[in-house]
Amino acid sequence: MPTCLHLTVWFILCIFGSIHLVRSQNRTGATTDPDEARALNSIFAAWGKQAPRDWNISGQLCSGVAIGENITIDDKAYNPLIKCDYMTSLSVLDLSFNKLHGPIPASLFNLSQLTHLFLGNNTLNGSLPTQKSQTLSNIDVSYNDLSGIPPSWVNLPNLQLNLVANNFTLESLDNRVLPGLNCLQKNFPCNRGKALYSDFAINCGGQQIRSASGEVFEREDGALGPASFVVSDEQRWGASNVGLFGGSSNVYIVTLLSQFINTLDSELFQSARLSASSLRYYGLGLENGGYTVTLQFAEIQIIGSSSNTWRGIGRRRFDIYVQGRLVERDFDIRRTANDSIVRAVEREYKVNVSENYIEIHLFWAGKGTCCIPIQGAYGPLISAVSAKPDFIPTVANKPPSKGNNRTGTILGVIVGLGLLSIIAGVVILIIRKRRKRYTDDEEILNMDVKPYTFSYSELKTATQDFNPSNKLGEGGFGPVYKGNLNDGREVAVKQLSVGSRQGKGHFVAEIVAISTVMHRNLVKLYGCCYEGDHRLLVYEYLPNGSLDQALFGGDKKTLHLDWPTRFEICMGVARGLAYLHEEGSVRIVHRDVKASNILLDSNLVPKVSDFGLAKLYDDKKTHISTKVAGTVYYAMRGHLTEKTDVYAFGIVVLELVSGRGNADESLEGEKRYLLEWAWNLHEKSHQVELIDRELTEFNVEEVKRMIGIALLCTQASHAVRPPMSRVVAMLSGDVEVSEVTSKPIYLPDWRFDDTTRSSFSAFQTKDTGASGSYSTSFVTPAENDFKPMLGVKINEGR
Repeated sequence: MPTCLHLTVWFILCIFGSIHLVRSQNRTGATTDPDEARALNSIFAAWGKQAPRDWNISGQLCSGVAIGENITIDDKAYNPLIKCDYMTSLSVLDLSFNKLHGPIPASLFNLSQLTHLFLGNNTLNGSLPTQKSQTLSNIDVSYNDLSGIPPSWVNLPNLQLNLVANNFTLESLDNRVLPGLNCLQKNFPCNRGKALYSDFAINCGGQQIRSASGEVFEREDGALGPASFVVSDEQRWGASNVGLFGGSSNVYIVTLLSQFINTLDSELFQSARLSASSLRYYGLGLENGGYTVTLQFAEIQIIGSSSNTWRGIGRRRFDIYVQGRLVERDFDIRRTANDSIVRAVEREYKVNVSENYIEIHLFWAGKGTCCIPIQGAYGPLISAVSAKPDFIPTVANKPPSKGNNRTGTILGVIVGLGLLSIIAGVVILIIRKRRKRYTDDEEILNMDVKPYTFSYSELKTATQDFNPSNKLGEGGFGPVYKGNLNDGREVAVKQLSVGSRQGKGHFVAEIVAISTVMHRNLVKLYGCCYEGDHRLLVYEYLPNGSLDQALFGGDKKTLHLDWPTRFEICMGVARGLAYLHEEGSVRIVHRDVKASNILLDSNLVPKVSDFGLAKLYDDKKTHISTKVAGTVYYAMRGHLTEKTDVYAFGIVVLELVSGRGNADESLEGEKRYLLEWAWNLHEKSHQVELIDRELTEFNVEEVKRMIGIALLCTQASHAVRPPMSRVVAMLSGDVEVSEVTSKPIYLPDWRFDDTTRSSFSAFQTKDTGASGSYSTSFVTPAENDFKPMLGVKINEGR
């Protein structure tokens, strides 16, 4: 923080005539208004200060570097600095952080042209002057030792005041005057010693929103100008801003309607609070204990590529203090986001609360650029602030009731005394139940990514007690219901059956997998329920159901997927799988890719769903040897790498093209099995015959490209199958589709009957899916028992 005298004076003079003449006159001898010069010099004398020599040559304030055309007001080599541009009247004076002590001279508040006065972060004492000039409209005296009753002029309209962190006497003031200031006096007296809250969350510069995890970020979009403060209606949090931007425009909120690639809550980062110097946020009335403070940022003002555009070379750097401790020096949002303008940045800090408040301070210390891409593009910028307890709260986390319920309180005490023994028993039961719940939750709490947890009663209400009329379908591990949460969101609740083979470990793995991936073509997980024997997952609700219903189920005639839509669905699924395999922070094998696990939103955008069988693995592992579950006829040797998903994707592509499932018992000969039929048509160069008869118009080249890709993906050797990133490139036409050279050797044996001897043990189960076909599940033999020829009939596996 600066410790020397920091003076910033702007002069305004209406001069008619030649601009060149004014410049010439300023170079030769601009003079300061005598009354203002006399007043300013007397103030310096009272505080034991001297005007710096650089701008006070010959005794004139408007001289020296103050009229130098090549010197900017942000040039720290001349700090402090008065800047005079064809002006002789003092309009802005900044004396913050200068160790000033003593009362404020009354003459300072009566300078005739002064509009902005900054005296914060000194040790000034006494009271505010009883009078002020009509022009003085922005006053900062925060973080001093001022006291007394504020003068009557604090009620004036169009006046911005920051009186935070002083010792003013406010009891006699009307509550509508300086509302909430009593909470932001020294030592933060509001609710001190009687905590009400255990968390807070603020959408800085924006409207109230609910995050994907269900957390409510309160609105903070008021006019926090050059010297101002605000306290929330419930006195849960407050904010304070100080600083005047250079340039003609002073904007303290910036917005940018953009989507951010690494968050489920892009809306949270589409607005941000700006400050020219000092921005503080306060959590008030908090229960004492350890907290995790989360600050979220996205650079939405200095945008553009730093390598090839002027707008992108600006740099915003500021310091961050939490509870008075410097936690980030020269923090650069763009640099932290790897110079990306669509990547959000999150910082977490552990703090201890001992006096019922948290203070977060963002401070510009003059680093970075000041004027790129526009004048005044500097200073702190933040999108969201929140704090969560690292302990089990004991407070209600809501404001106190405003009503007078004295009689009810007395009656409650009497009844409570009479039922003391019963209450004691109930408390014991609750403690035992809570201990069991926390034991159950231990596995989730130890995960790096912690999903939002719903209560079972909340989901029971949302689904109308899991009413059969709300049932969307049923997979291998339990039914899925449509639900409506209290906040209005429509959700899909997957209720995992207790007897399911997907036990506790699989459930936790699924939560981790979905919580770490965020992509347009992957289903969003809102949270989970993990109470007792209940295992539920809460997803976003997608109104158009699954792809298999749209292709060959009850929704086929309703949705009518034309060719461009099918091609875009194919591309979207490929991008989603490519993200799972190669682009996310962890690599994920889905293991159950099929049309029924691809859902369609209201715009028919595909989203890959059902990560219940997902296995996480790091880059050092070449495969996962495991028992095969789910749709597993894709795996040939018990090695479940991403190439398993590639095979499954190939089958889905053929289903998209043909509009039928991969096996149809009603057909005879080569048409019974989709992959074999596709190969026979490919060998005859009759690929277009595979196209769905429902399609009257289609792009022949795209049809051939998709079929060629499908045949590549379903090669017997996993080494020949392309990675999904290359599949995306081939679909988009960026690279040529590789030539398919050999027909898989296992295809002819698909015509054998179920009674044929096989090296695989199999069982069939009837599915209730849209196609009405059977699915076959397999358990792979030991590696050394494998034989390349399959002797079982492969059905849809749906």
